[in-house]
Amino acid sequence: MSTAPNLIALQDRIRRIERPNALRHGVLPFGVAALDQALPNGGLALGALHEIVGSGVDEEDGAAPAGFAAGIAGRIAGGDGLGVVLWCLRHGDLYGPGLAACGLDPTRIALVRTARDDDILWTLEEGLRTPQIAAVIGEIGRLPMVAGRRLQLAAERSGITALLLRRWRTGAEAAIERARPSAAVTRWRIAPLPSLPDSSSEPGIGRPRWRVELLRCRGGEPAAWDVPVDMGEADASDLIRLPAGLADRPVAPRRLAAERERRHAAG
Repeated sequence: MSTAPNLIALQDRIRRIERPNALRHGVLPFGVAALDQALPNGGLALGALHEIVGSGVDEEDGAAPAGFAAGIAGRIAGGDGLGVVLWCLRHGDLYGPGLAACGLDPTRIALVRTARDDDILWTLEEGLRTPQIAAVIGEIGRLPMVAGRRLQLAAERSGITALLLRRWRTGAEAAIERARPSAAVTRWRIAPLPSLPDSSSEPGIGRPRWRVELLRCRGGEPAAWDVPVDMGEADASDLIRLPAGLADRPVAPRRLAAERERRHAAG
C-alpha cells in the first residue's frame, strides 16, 4: 500500500501545529498592503510571541525597534483608555513623548525595571496570565529556547500578545542569539534610514523612514521594505499605520482615571 496519502496527512497535521494561532485570537493588520500580504491571514498574529531586533548593539539602534513595538502595543491596547501594556526593561531609557508619537499612551504603561534577563522573562510570563494586560513588551539579551517556548504557550492560552525587544550587550552575544532557534511566530529587524525630504517640514527635518525586515515568519516568507513612517493616520499604501489616537483626547482619559480610582479604593 502506498504511503503517499499517509505522508500528505502527516504534512497537513504538521502545518496545523505550526500555523500561527491567528484563527483563535485574530490578527492585527498593519494597514500596509506589502506587509500584510507577507503575513499569514493578513496581519500580525495576536496571542503570540514576536521578536524585534535592531541593526546593531549600540543604544541608538534600539529607538526604531522600540517605536515599532510601541506602535503595535498601542493599537492592541485600544482607544478606550483601559488597556495596560506591561513593559519590562533593564535600562530606564524610555521616552514618554516618543512613545506617544508612536501611538502608545505613556499613562497606560506598567513599567518593570530589573537587571536580569531571567527576572524579565519571569515577569513577562506572569503578565501573560493577567487578564487586565493588553500586551507585554520585554527588553532582553539572552533568550533560551525553553523560555521562549513558555512565553509562546502562555500567549496562546491567554490571547495576550508578547513582544520581545532584543537588546544585546556585545557583538558576541548578538551573534550567538541571532543563530539560536526561536519559538517566536515572527522575527523583525527594524533600522532607521535617512529621512525623506518633505516640503511641509522644517529645514533639515524630513519624513522618518525605517528599514523593516521580516526575518522569520511561521507560515510565511522573509521580506524587507524601506518604509516611510507616518506617526499620524496612514494616508497612503506605503505608510506604516501607527495610530495617533492620542491627538484628540487628554493625556489621562477620564475613564482611565476613574478606573484607577476604583481600583485604588478596592485595594
